[in-house]
Parts: sequence; C-alpha cells; structure tokens
Amino acid sequence: MRDGERRQRLARRIIHHAMRGFLQLMRGLGVLDYRLHDCQRLQRPGLLVLANHPTLIDVVFLIALIPHADCVVKGRLARNPFTRGPIRAAGYITNNEPQGVLDAARESLAKGNALILFPEGTRSVPGRALKFRRGAANIALRTPCDITPVLIDCQPSTLTKGEPWYHIPAQRVMLNLKVLPDMARISHE
Repeated sequence: MRDGERRQRLARRIIHHAMRGFLQLMRGLGVLDYRLHDCQRLQRPGLLVLANHPTLIDVVFLIALIPHADCVVKGRLARNPFTRGPIRAAGYITNNEPQGVLDAARESLAKGNALILFPEGTRSVPGRALKFRRGAANIALRTPCDITPVLIDCQPSTLTKGEPWYHIPAQRVMLNLKVLPDMARISHE
C-alpha cells in the first residue's frame, strides 16, 4: 500500500487480532488463564495507558485489548530482524530520541490512538522496588489527555526480566489485568 496511514492502520489491526488469537490459543491449550476487569474502558479513543510491566506477555494483552494501540518500543527492537517489520509497519514509536518520542506521542494521541507506556521502561524484577523513568511522566504532563492506569499481576511469575524465556512455571500462569479509573490530566504549567 502506498498510503502510509492506511498501511499503518491495517498493520495495527492485524497485530491486534493476532494478539487476541494468541491469547485465546494459550488459554485453550491451558498454558495460561486470565481475568480482565473493566477492560471495556480501553475501547475509548485517545487514551494514555500507563501500566506496570511484570512480564513479557503483558504488552500482548494490552495490544489485544486495545483496537487502535500505539506504543513506545525499545529502539533495538526496531533493528531486530524478527521484530522490525511489524514495528515499522505499525508505526510504533521508538525510544531512540527523547524529543522525538514526545512529538510522536502527541501526534498519535491527537489521531485518536491509545498510547501504551510502561513507566518502568522495562520489565519489573520480582522482589525489587519499582524504578520509574521520566519519559512516561513527561508525556503525561505534556499531552492533553487523562491517564488510564492499568494494574497487571502475573502468578506465578514468568517471562520476567533476567528469566530465560524457556523457563516454564510448574503451574498454569494466571494474569489479572485491571483497568483503574482515569486520573485527571496534570498540567505542568
């Protein structure tokens, strides 16, 4: 497709449905189960979604639940031969240039996309205190929308930072995802 906007919408729609299918497959095979709370709130346009990041699959859930999801991804993923194609096709924002991230976030939200951010910047390490980065706060302060917080819990812990992807828990993984009430926009002025 020559029309970049149309190609991007189609790529995001395909990724959204692929993630939904993946979650249904994993549940059907008994690999994982999940409980979703107030997720219909993620269907609204122009959301700034801030979520904790306890496992590698939480982003799969968010993209599967949000039809017009945009997200900020690590720059190295945009260079990885396995992930760069979908990232480029979907037009996801890379974190290579801080000012560029802020401008791209504003533009994405203005188009009605839901922007997914993980304030930690990377996955949580079980047992360690959370350490937030400034990027999500800067975007929250400089964009004209409320914050939609999402709280994610994964038991037993799996696909965490520093844990090999092939380490399989002895019991079925249960992921709880709860969309909390919006937080009113905070002005930085």
